[in-house]
Amino acid sequence: MATRIAYAFILLFNSIISWIMLTPWALKKLQHMTLDYMEIRCDGKECYGWVAVHRINFGLGLFHLILAFMLLGVRSSKDGRAVLQNGFWGPKIILWLALVVASFFIPESFFFVYGHYIAFICAMLFLLLGLILLVDLAHSWAELCLQKIEDSDSRTWRGLLIGSTVGMYIASLVMTVLMYVFFAHSGCAMNQAAITINLVVFLIISIISVQPMVQESNPRAGLAQAAMVTVYCTYLTMSAVSMEPDDRHCNPLIRARGTRTASIVLGAIVTMATIAYTTTRAATQGIALGSKGGHNYSQLGSDDNEHGLVTQQPTTRREMRAEALRAAVESGALPASALDDSDDESDEYDTKDDEKGSTQYNYSLFHIIFFLATTWVATLLTQNLDPEAVDDFAPVGRTYWASWVKIISAWVCYGIYLWTLIAPVVLPDRFDTY
Repeated sequence: MATRIAYAFILLFNSIISWIMLTPWALKKLQHMTLDYMEIRCDGKECYGWVAVHRINFGLGLFHLILAFMLLGVRSSKDGRAVLQNGFWGPKIILWLALVVASFFIPESFFFVYGHYIAFICAMLFLLLGLILLVDLAHSWAELCLQKIEDSDSRTWRGLLIGSTVGMYIASLVMTVLMYVFFAHSGCAMNQAAITINLVVFLIISIISVQPMVQESNPRAGLAQAAMVTVYCTYLTMSAVSMEPDDRHCNPLIRARGTRTASIVLGAIVTMATIAYTTTRAATQGIALGSKGGHNYSQLGSDDNEHGLVTQQPTTRREMRAEALRAAVESGALPASALDDSDDESDEYDTKDDEKGSTQYNYSLFHIIFFLATTWVATLLTQNLDPEAVDDFAPVGRTYWASWVKIISAWVCYGIYLWTLIAPVVLPDRFDTY
């Protein structure tokens, strides 16, 4: 856990520095620090940090790609390369900073191509992965509650399942009403359409989730999953309309200038922290490898482990040591308590290393997802950036592009969840585990 928190903190710190680089003050300081060797000369939005943002995130992204390559195939902490994931923090931080510094010596033409095409495509992949994980979380949460109820008939879990479902639906309806009241005035066609479509779709998927045909193919499907998907997609829609850069009457939040700087700073930090958390959670899930979660990664090589050296060799060594101790005790060379001490030492070692038999998640996949996260941060900060709107701090995601990305993401999330409902119906042979 400490390892994942450390990587998340690096991403958070890198993202905040990238955001600061959007300010003219930061660019002037950067040019001064390089003794005017690196002159910031470009057109339009790039002059406000477009290239600098991509340079910083490219450095961190390259850092994660290098680690992904070096950790390829690591499946237990006994692999000598596993220490690269969980240790060597001093050299790794130096490497990260060195790559960021080196990125400022790469020609700007490279970042024009990288930022407009490669980073953009990878950012969309990161968004799609996040939506898939959200739907997976919805199903996992409902299945966990149902399993607890079936195992012990627990009233606590029953109340938790029902209460969370009702609470999320209430939250969705409250957000919908607030959006209609504050963001759907006359002339705000974009907001009205987004809010109405979200309302209609969340009612449709809620109805479909309790249809007898769906329940027959997947008895665990129900309103609990639909509620989680609904509240998340409604939140995305509300976030989209509230971040719309319309200072006339469609977005009343922009007209509140009194706390503009404080709200921008707080919003940026919350956004970056959310990205760091989402990335860490996504990176420890084994979806790309077909597993159901990060903690099941050890099962991917279970057949090999049954006959390989990874699990058998340590067991054999412990048995040999125990046999030698028993022989020494029988001969009188050691007291009988030596056998108890041996067991305690073995248990203590196993407790310290929870990945001795197999890793809890795929290390290479972990770093690939972090690389995708760096491209999303760079794209979010720079896509359709308005240089005229940048004062001391640039508002994160306050563009029509970002608003539409959130709106479309909500629709895609609904589509993914809808497919999980109807897929067992139309493809029963592929979903025969229920």
